[in-house]
Amino acid sequence: MIKHNLDDLLANMKPVLHAGRCVFFDLPAGTALDGLDVIASVREGERLSRIVAEVDARDRGWEASGPMAWITLTVHSGLQAVGFTAAFSAALAGEGLSCNVVAGSRHDHLFVPFDQAAMAMDTLLALADGAAKSLP
Repeated sequence: MIKHNLDDLLANMKPVLHAGRCVFFDLPAGTALDGLDVIASVREGERLSRIVAEVDARDRGWEASGPMAWITLTVHSGLQAVGFTAAFSAALAGEGLSCNVVAGSRHDHLFVPFDQAAMAMDTLLALADGAAKSLP
C-alpha cells in the first residue's frame, strides 16, 4: 500500500542494508556496459552517472567515488509524499552523516559512506521508532 503521511512513512520505512560496497562513477554516453549490473543510472548534462558494485568498477579500471553502503527504505512511499526525504536526511545530517538519495518509483535508496553504514542504520531505526510512538 502506498503511503503519503509523513509519520506513517517514517514509522514504517524499515531500512535494509544491502551486502557489499558500491561506488558512483560516470562515463561518456554510449560506453559499453556489457554484463554490468547497474544499481542506478542518472543522465546528467555532460555524462551518465552510475552506481555499481565496487568490484565491477575496479575490475574495469574505472575511477569511482569512495565505497558506499546501499540502504533501501522498504516502505512503499508515494512520489507525492511531502517531507519524507527531508526528515530522514535531517536525522542523518544531525549525526554528521552524508547521504546521497536515489528515489525509485516505490522506494528510496540511500548511499552513505561505507564505514558509516552501522551509524546510519541506527539513526534511521531510531527515527522510525520515534515516529511509531507518535502514531495513534
